[in-house]
Amino acid sequence: MTTTSGPPARPGPADPPPATDPADTGEPTAPIGQGASELCDQAQDLAQNGHLKRAAKLYQQAVAANPHPRVQARALLGLAVVEDQRGDLPAAREAARRALATGDSRYGPRAAYHLALSLEQDAEHSEAERVWRRLLDLGGPAYAAVAHHGLARAAEARGDTDGAEEHWEAALTPPSDAGEISRLHATTVVDASRDLAERLLGRGLPGAAVAAVERGLSVADDPGLRMLRAAAHLEHAVADVGAVVDPVEGTGEGGNAPAPGTFAAAVELLAGLLALRGDPVAAERVWRRGLEDRDPDTAGEVRWRLRRGFAPSEEEDGGAGTAWWEPYLEEAAATASAPALAGELFAVVTQMHALLALPVVEGETRPAALRAVMEQALRTPSELVWGPDVHADFRRRLGEAMGGRDVLPEGWPEHGQG
Repeated sequence: MTTTSGPPARPGPADPPPATDPADTGEPTAPIGQGASELCDQAQDLAQNGHLKRAAKLYQQAVAANPHPRVQARALLGLAVVEDQRGDLPAAREAARRALATGDSRYGPRAAYHLALSLEQDAEHSEAERVWRRLLDLGGPAYAAVAHHGLARAAEARGDTDGAEEHWEAALTPPSDAGEISRLHATTVVDASRDLAERLLGRGLPGAAVAAVERGLSVADDPGLRMLRAAAHLEHAVADVGAVVDPVEGTGEGGNAPAPGTFAAAVELLAGLLALRGDPVAAERVWRRGLEDRDPDTAGEVRWRLRRGFAPSEEEDGGAGTAWWEPYLEEAAATASAPALAGELFAVVTQMHALLALPVVEGETRPAALRAVMEQALRTPSELVWGPDVHADFRRRLGEAMGGRDVLPEGWPEHGQG
């Protein structure tokens, strides 16, 4: 039902930078006496406004000034982010590595985070894992959680289930004092719980997925996590109701057969859940399973549930037989394709109305022209699956009215005249 989420996007502006930068016509130069920290401030402003080339030049000047290690780390991190946004990954990674090498406690972890994500996105998993492990030693609890999330993904990619479980647990464990959790740490717990829950749902483990979701919801009320929890409960419901519809396959054991009403209700509910999950083919199989049950009472209960939303036809109100459209309605209900059928019907009605309305509006009185329009309108549904049954039903009704004589020519209304 869900797909495993990939690694988060690289840090950067929410919107892509402009394709051209009209101001990038000359080399920026620092005013005399301007320090590296001020250059970083100016470069950050330029980057936030999309002037990436000029920002990179200023960050490079700040780095060349060989300032205090903290400012050097800031300049290198800024350069890494800007070069990444410009699409120069080698330059971005080189700057991030240099920022990491400064050992700065503030900007070093951010550089490691940026570098590891960049490597991970390009499937350079071994080096990314080394950087994640380096990050474990650099930052506090928040960056440790970030690193454990990255290491959990790396372990799963290698097929190391036990190692992945250890890192997932570490990533999802908030500080003992929940009131002191930082925004980065809370965001990481939410992201990791969502990532893990999606993976668990993909493996068919809804119970474990719910447990993972609850870990994230314990630090933030996230709509995406609530949706995942609902999806996991949906999978639980599918399994439970599926065991009623097919006890042997659902539970691995035999058991007391459900009463016809209980079985029919389970068929209806299971088919609806499968359609909601986006699996109409499986939903149709469930309806067919119920309609073809060997017990006529059970099959009758299922058919009643399938048809209970249908408007009664003339035949059901007292006539004989079944209306020609009933099988198509049953098929649409069983395959969750009623909107498609309704769309076909409305399209045909609209086309027939247009064909017949035009001569009325124009005041057409020539019999031949009017007959040609009516014949064209009659042929409108012919190409649809249910079209031939419309014509066959009219042939039958007309034959009954004519005392059992078939008065229409062969192939009508496509060929011949009545």
